[in-house]
Amino acid sequence: MGTPSTRSAFVSHAAWPPRRWRSAAGIVLVLLLTVVGCYVEANPAHRYGGLHLASHPPLAAYLLVALPALALIWRDRAPVAVFAVSVGAAVAWAALGQIDGAALVPVMVALYWVALTRPRQVALAAGLAGAAALFLIEGRLGPFGWLGGPNATMWPQFVAAGALGGYVGARRKWLAAERDRAAQAELMREEETRRRVDAERMRIARELHDVVAHSMAMINVQATAAGVLLAEDPGGAADAIQAIRGASKSGLRELRAILQVLRVASPDGAQGPAPDLRDIQALADATTVAGTPTTVRADALPPPVALAAYRIVQESLTNVVRHARGATATVTARLDGGDLLVEISDDGAAGATAFGDGAGAGLTGMRERAAALGGSLEAGPRAEGGFLVRARLPLAPPPAGTPPAYPSVAGSPPAPRRPESAADLAARPPARPSARPLAGPP
Repeated sequence: MGTPSTRSAFVSHAAWPPRRWRSAAGIVLVLLLTVVGCYVEANPAHRYGGLHLASHPPLAAYLLVALPALALIWRDRAPVAVFAVSVGAAVAWAALGQIDGAALVPVMVALYWVALTRPRQVALAAGLAGAAALFLIEGRLGPFGWLGGPNATMWPQFVAAGALGGYVGARRKWLAAERDRAAQAELMREEETRRRVDAERMRIARELHDVVAHSMAMINVQATAAGVLLAEDPGGAADAIQAIRGASKSGLRELRAILQVLRVASPDGAQGPAPDLRDIQALADATTVAGTPTTVRADALPPPVALAAYRIVQESLTNVVRHARGATATVTARLDGGDLLVEISDDGAAGATAFGDGAGAGLTGMRERAAALGGSLEAGPRAEGGFLVRARLPLAPPPAGTPPAYPSVAGSPPAPRRPESAADLAARPPARPSARPLAGPP
């Protein structure tokens, strides 16, 4: 293929000689054909069907036929005017009693350029007007009369010049349109690639947030328990430290799975076995051990939405542990028509933290997960106390090309709790945790 420098050098070499040089060479060629041809046709030694010219015209007359060839310099700016000058020069040459053969060369070139650069109607009108003027002058003043010489031969020449110019012009427009379509297609491909990259980046960010937030929240709970129990119950503190080890090991395992997907892309896009009911039960067990008793009521988990349901449950239980430690949580997953309805609720706790504005990354990520499947998610405090997350996930994927909508919380309930940042966790005074250590998911 070659380097860019060699390719550019090849293109430069292929474009040699420059366009202006080729244009100048073409004009010189037309000038020579016209002047030399007119001189040969006007030679008294030649006889044309009984016609015998007496002598050469004056040299000034050859400037007349050279003028339209020189006027071709302006063929791009004013092709109709150049064609009119060419026809006028040919008419004047015929009025001198000379043969309009070579004198028609600039006329045909100018007509070609009119058809190339101007609309079809303009080229047709100019061609008919020029042919009519030449026909009248040749018939009245030319040496061959009305039906001889150029009056008989110029018609196919006019048609050929106009048709060729129109064809080349149409092909240039078609090629330009093809280039525009190719550029537009390339732009669309780039936008689609950028959209896919952005979507994948958001997906990875959600996965990392869910894994890290859940693991760190559980580790924080057990580290607090270990600090409290270190003096009172060294055995319990050791169990809590062992639970920290298990939680960190589980988080690292999930992180390695995510990184493996980034390193080795599966041909079918698979990312490993989808979570099932056992994984959600493991989350509930870990949350229970952390001091938040959790009950799971679930139907069989459909594989198409298993990962989204698992992450929503994981993030919701993480928020319960953070904000309502000691509360009782319930996880419900059931089929509702063609949807999977997932609800995570807690009954609140005396030491629950204040609600935030709901702009945390956790709630945003859960809404994005639901919206990516064409579903919706609502989150907010319950009237009887506590907090509720309700997600509706369609079992069938959304139609291709449907942009995901990111729904807001229905109605106008108080703002949901915002997941705490690391600074919030560090500043919050520790509550007395359960003495039971956290066991990470298997």
